Amino acid sequence: MAEANTRRRARGGGGAARRAERTAVRIETAKYIERNIPNFEILNEEALEIIENNAETVLEEIGVNFVDNPAALERWRDAGADIDGERVRIPRGLARELIKTAPSHFTQHARNPEKSVVIGGRNMVLAPVYGPPFVRDAQGGRRYATMDDFNKFVKLAYMSKWLHHSGGTVCEPTDIPVNKRHLDMLKAHMTLSDKPFMGSVTDPSRAQDSVEMCEILFGKEFVQENTVMTSLTNINSPMTFDDVMMGSLEVYARNNQACIISPFIVGGAMAPVSVAGTLTQVLAEVMAGVAYSQIIRPGAPAIFGAFVTSIDMNSGAPTFGTPEAAHITYGAGQLARRLNLPYRSAGSFCGSKLPDAQAAYETANSLNMGLLSGVNFMLHSCGWLEGGLVADFEKFVMDADQLGVLHSLAKGVAYDENAQAMDAIREVGPGGHYLGCAHTQANFKESFWKSEVLDYKPYETWQEEGARDTRALATARVEHLLANYQQPQMDPDTAAALEAYIAEKKASMPDAFA
Repeated sequence: MAEANTRRRARGGGGAARRAERTAVRIETAKYIERNIPNFEILNEEALEIIENNAETVLEEIGVNFVDNPAALERWRDAGADIDGERVRIPRGLARELIKTAPSHFTQHARNPEKSVVIGGRNMVLAPVYGPPFVRDAQGGRRYATMDDFNKFVKLAYMSKWLHHSGGTVCEPTDIPVNKRHLDMLKAHMTLSDKPFMGSVTDPSRAQDSVEMCEILFGKEFVQENTVMTSLTNINSPMTFDDVMMGSLEVYARNNQACIISPFIVGGAMAPVSVAGTLTQVLAEVMAGVAYSQIIRPGAPAIFGAFVTSIDMNSGAPTFGTPEAAHITYGAGQLARRLNLPYRSAGSFCGSKLPDAQAAYETANSLNMGLLSGVNFMLHSCGWLEGGLVADFEKFVMDADQLGVLHSLAKGVAYDENAQAMDAIREVGPGGHYLGCAHTQANFKESFWKSEVLDYKPYETWQEEGARDTRALATARVEHLLANYQQPQMDPDTAAALEAYIAEKKASMPDAFA
């Protein structure tokens, strides 16, 4: 377990020091998950080969659009693609060949080196919800997000033991001008936390600002030689790459920063209703996007993304935690591994308006499929509500707590001498109990996962304490974490340089709210 640099230290020695040690606020972050369990593979070899062949046919015969981006069209032409207007047709095998230079795994460095993460292989990195314009809590209800809300979510992510990553746009702070809010959001991630974070993708210039702020934080040479940001590049499914997202991808790839190449698909609306058809489109879109990143800079880190939901055919609303979404998530994981790319998918997905039973069922389904499908980077792992329109404070800590279950499941089953527990079985014998035996006493502290939110007390105690439901318990958890937050230290010169950069950038342009 890593401990924050801001841990309180006593000034005296002896008993005072020991008392300070016991009462200090400890900010622990679990290491990223290293799976010791098998991935669930839902597709057989025949199905995989059919989908891969069909995806190559899509790229070669149908093609993809790169809109409002003449430079991208020229790059594709130089790489060997056929260009017809804004349509790019990629000869069979070309995208797959270009993808070979993308790394199978990479390290994203945090400013606290103990919290750097390795994305790829059998690892899984957990990051919070991304993008909601609204927030909700038990006191204020549903409302537009503000910068104060954003800062609170960054603090909660920093304080949450099972989260490895600070994320990106954990909510959209609507009280800050659109053209300037990325500066405040990045500053929050850089100063209020010391975990890894994501860069801005809403405009290529904002991606460049993200790179330049990281050069202040990490040093220019370090940024060019190492990955310090991950960014989310959504594809406008079906098969359209817009100039804003591609412009941001170009900035990040050129500067050796990681891009999640992720189709954004609601099955039945933006892709076929069938699982195999959707997987074909997902694979074709990802291959085109990752290949383009390698045209920009061979070796630039890229992540195979799959954000796929089904649709309620009565209302047109997206649905989450469904078996069809699980089938696609499992299958996309297999396709990503065959391309030797890190995989992003799953999260705390739900369509519920409140952190209620529907939210819990759908979220549990989504989180578990993420673990079993081999996801390496799980964006939206906590806080997601209302189909991604809302970042909910109570659900954030409820989900973050449940991420501990994924850590425990991923360990697999130990079978060493201690785990076999033969000494305990011999000691207790028929008719006894294990509560007081030596093996239990030696192992009980680490044997079982323990929730920091849920209530396991007897009914009478629960009633005496106010008969609180899970949401009320989560409200108390939010208040506890924020009350005990301690900002990680930063070099004063670095902090001043960031402030100066942001002030200069904001002064260089008028406010824009569109």
